[in-house]
Amino acid sequence: MGNKAVKFGGSSLADANQFRKVHDIIKSDPKRKYVVPSAPGKRFSDDIKITDMLYKCCESAGSGLDFSEDFQKIKDRYNGIIADLGINMSLDDEFDTIVKELKSRPAKDYAGSRGEYLNGKILAKYLDYNFVDASDVIIFDTKGTLLLDETVKAVRQKLKNLENAVIPGFYGRTTEGVIKTFSRGGSDVTGAIIANAVNAEIYENWTDVSGFLVADPRIVENPDVIETITYRELRELAYMGASVLHEDAIFPVRSAGIPINIRNTNRPEDAGTMIVSNDYDFSRESLGHTITGIAGKKGFSTINIEKAMMNNEIGFGMKVLNILYNNGISFEHMPSGIDTMSITVDSSKLAPVRDKVLAEIRREVNPDHVDIEDGIAILAVVGRRMKNTRGTVARVFASMAHARINVKLIDQGSSELNVIIGVSENDLAEAIRRIYDMFINSES
Repeated sequence: MGNKAVKFGGSSLADANQFRKVHDIIKSDPKRKYVVPSAPGKRFSDDIKITDMLYKCCESAGSGLDFSEDFQKIKDRYNGIIADLGINMSLDDEFDTIVKELKSRPAKDYAGSRGEYLNGKILAKYLDYNFVDASDVIIFDTKGTLLLDETVKAVRQKLKNLENAVIPGFYGRTTEGVIKTFSRGGSDVTGAIIANAVNAEIYENWTDVSGFLVADPRIVENPDVIETITYRELRELAYMGASVLHEDAIFPVRSAGIPINIRNTNRPEDAGTMIVSNDYDFSRESLGHTITGIAGKKGFSTINIEKAMMNNEIGFGMKVLNILYNNGISFEHMPSGIDTMSITVDSSKLAPVRDKVLAEIRREVNPDHVDIEDGIAILAVVGRRMKNTRGTVARVFASMAHARINVKLIDQGSSELNVIIGVSENDLAEAIRRIYDMFINSES
């Protein structure tokens, strides 16, 4: 029998009732042997996540302030879960250790890691699973970079004689024994590492949504769930901020050919979204929509350069890009014409060196005209089916033309996996809605 690695997010383990749901999900499938929990998340909209409460205690400790009242709230939260579940256990020793550590060495990574650590202790007891401290198996170098090969070896060695285990997410240790955390949401990464190490047939990532959505639900009302998406498509959409998964969680499972299934703890009957390799066999998949997803984000500026006979001037583009490089700016897109060149960059990165960049462009390439247009939003229309569907790009632009939305940038790679479009920030939401209507509502 194979096995599954399963990760549960903070909302899935926010209180005792959520713990019961998680328990039932895990016990319903004997393949769910390796469990990665997050720290308790919000129970309601105005609630505070345990991790944020721990960071506050650490900050107070670092300033020499009394944090006992704030830490008592953390203890009450965990003790409440234990009491409500009727578990015969105490975390008093763990609480005392955390307080002593924060008073003597108030390190943010240590403080942040304790939410998952304590939740892992409770979940292991509740499931009657083995507890494995992530600091024993997740290894970083002294600069904080994950050592994946060493970590996979350590996980395999630790788990080889264990039928099941709960391994807290989000943290590990450096080679010098110091607790180190991933960036926020890093429990996703831990789950992917465990899935890789145990050769899981699937990595289930349980959260509070029923999968990856075609579009942002804050923009499109009740958007469809994406049934199946490739890692390449996910990368394109995640770049635009559309993700329910930490971006670093992809590599450990992608390299091992392990699919990811995004599931909803509150609706376990929903199939969710399957994230699969690019060479996945889609022959048995329903035809589905032409596009897979739409996503966009604001905060870009476009540097527009004009110069007669630019195409004959060897090294013109290199000189401009070198100016950006020397000023620490990467470019997002660079559509060009014979005598024109437009470079889209992150506005926040450009702002501190804006005048310097303009001056250097004028000095180095002597353009006929150069200006910067701010307030640009970029959206991506992504889909593996687009390549073999005629008229897809025409439909994209027709949808926006009908809404009188002016397109400022167009970029499509040779793979035809996506179309990148630049519009005014004020038009972004309407552009996404119009494209959704054209490809999803009209094809349903």
